[in-house]
Amino acid sequence: MSENKKAEKIVAVKGMNDILPGDAHLWELFQNTAQSVVQSYGFQQIRTPILENTGLFARAIGAVTDIVEKEMYSFTDSMNGDQLTLRPEGTAGVVRAVIEHNLVYEGPKRLWYTGPMFRHERPQRGRYRQFYQFGCEAVGFNGPDVDAEMIMLCRRLWDDLGLQNIRLELNSIGDAEERARHRVDLIAYLESHEALLDAEAKRRLHSNPLRILDTKNPAMQEMVNNAPKLLDYLGEESLAHFNGVRKILDHNNIPYTINTRLVRGLDYYNRTVFEWVTDQLGSQGTVCAGGRYDPLIASFGGKPTPAVGFAMGIERLLELMKEEGEPEQPNLCDVYLVHQGEAAQLQAFVLGERIRDAGLDVIMHASTATGAGSFKTQMKKADGSGAAFAVIIGEDEVANHTASVKAMRAAEGEQQQANVPFDEVVDFLVDQITSDGGHYHVHDENCNH
Repeated sequence: MSENKKAEKIVAVKGMNDILPGDAHLWELFQNTAQSVVQSYGFQQIRTPILENTGLFARAIGAVTDIVEKEMYSFTDSMNGDQLTLRPEGTAGVVRAVIEHNLVYEGPKRLWYTGPMFRHERPQRGRYRQFYQFGCEAVGFNGPDVDAEMIMLCRRLWDDLGLQNIRLELNSIGDAEERARHRVDLIAYLESHEALLDAEAKRRLHSNPLRILDTKNPAMQEMVNNAPKLLDYLGEESLAHFNGVRKILDHNNIPYTINTRLVRGLDYYNRTVFEWVTDQLGSQGTVCAGGRYDPLIASFGGKPTPAVGFAMGIERLLELMKEEGEPEQPNLCDVYLVHQGEAAQLQAFVLGERIRDAGLDVIMHASTATGAGSFKTQMKKADGSGAAFAVIIGEDEVANHTASVKAMRAAEGEQQQANVPFDEVVDFLVDQITSDGGHYHVHDENCNH
């Protein structure tokens, strides 16, 4: 390559975004809050591979769905010819793992997962080709109580994240026999209004007619509103289950709207379905979708086991968090180490490790392309880090075996700076920071700083 020729810049794949340090605090806030909430309900984490056999999703999601037909990133493994797919959602992998490792034989399980998913669709606000989901699956529970618990867990998460404008839509799609009777009447109704059906609806008319009820086409809204409603086809057991969910939600003052058009187009979904929706993200209004899928595990070859779960798109929730007012950026550290000279640098390394051993976050100034930096330059960096204290070591400090400890956020009238013997610096910092009204704190292995 010619010395004067600039190398071509490589950019990210379309729809697969970088998460930069400026946004990382928001992701961490969501992750820590969500993990805390689900653990308070007794959920345990499960991690599954990003790559699965393609047949897993064809069976789980449905061969005639848009995801399988148009959106999956699938390929043939060049080493052994296996058909593989980057996971487009999380439930299928969790169910596969539950069966493969016989988790259900140990008793019911409450499981949660998080991670990247992949769908080849048009990128838009809060919706990307690589996107992140957080989800829960409760396996082995058949009553309406766990359905309601899932919904209440979500409500607690919204509250803890400070999200105000998310509302709950609820429905029941009954059992297979009830849906079969409804399907006959629904197809007959849709065929009688065939002139109003768009191309997508006509394609789905006999393969997946329930999904037509979820159309966003304005020209079809009145027609689908008048279509036969699944709720009218529910038998005694399905209706009792649905009323059981509603009773718990009502008793706990969880508001909801019954949306008879809220459906799932796959046979293994049954009874309770729910979505949390918002008007603040344009057309991408659903931030969390869930429901019961009792037949799924048996359809994968496992022992018949009831289950219910939900998944939420993290990017959409982060957009809502920003709408509510983006949280303040956290401080980069508790202590910033300023030093000048080789002996001072060596002592700074020793002190930095001791301070970290005490549970504080430390940044030690390091040389850049422009050099080590003057004391003035380093103090600017210390201030920009948000540190509570700067620990300053120069030639005089090394000679006297002391560090100059400066309070970076001291109020007017408070002591700004103190000379502290090297052996006492850690105790001094811990005492000062833990007594500072809670803005800075020592963290331990059970605390995320």
